[in-house]
Amino acid sequence: MKMQAYLFIGVSTFFGGVAALYALWAWLAEGHIEWTGTVALTVSVGFGWMIGFWLWQSARHSERFHGLPPEERLDGEIDESIGEYGFFSPHSVWPLFVAMAVAFTAVGVAIGWWMVFIGFFAIILTTIGWVFEYYRGEFQH
Repeated sequence: MKMQAYLFIGVSTFFGGVAALYALWAWLAEGHIEWTGTVALTVSVGFGWMIGFWLWQSARHSERFHGLPPEERLDGEIDESIGEYGFFSPHSVWPLFVAMAVAFTAVGVAIGWWMVFIGFFAIILTTIGWVFEYYRGEFQH
C-alpha cells in the first residue's frame, strides 16, 4: 500500500503545482484569479493527500503486525496474494434496481424535486432489498 500512497501524494502534489500555475496564469492574462478552476485543483490536492496519508498510515500499521506484503517485496510472488476477496452474488438483480433508483433521483434534481423524494424512497427500499436478499427464499443462509 505504500506505493499507492506515494502515487496519491505525488499526483496531488502535481495538482498543487498546476493550481499555482493556473492561478498565476489567470492573474497575468486576465488581471484576476479564476476561482472555479483554482479552487477545484486545490481541493483535489487536499483529497489526494488525505487518501495518500490514510494509505501510508495503514501500510505502516499493517507492516508492524504482518510484515511487508508480497507486492512490496522484491522476492514476492503473485500467488502469495491469493485469497478470497468476498462473496459476490452472480444472479442478483438488486444492484440494477439500486442504480436505477439513483439515476431516477439524479434526473429528479433537473426535472423536479418531487422526483428526488420518490427517488430517495426508492433508494432506501432497493438498498434494503439488496442487503437482505439472502435472508429469505431459495438462497437463504
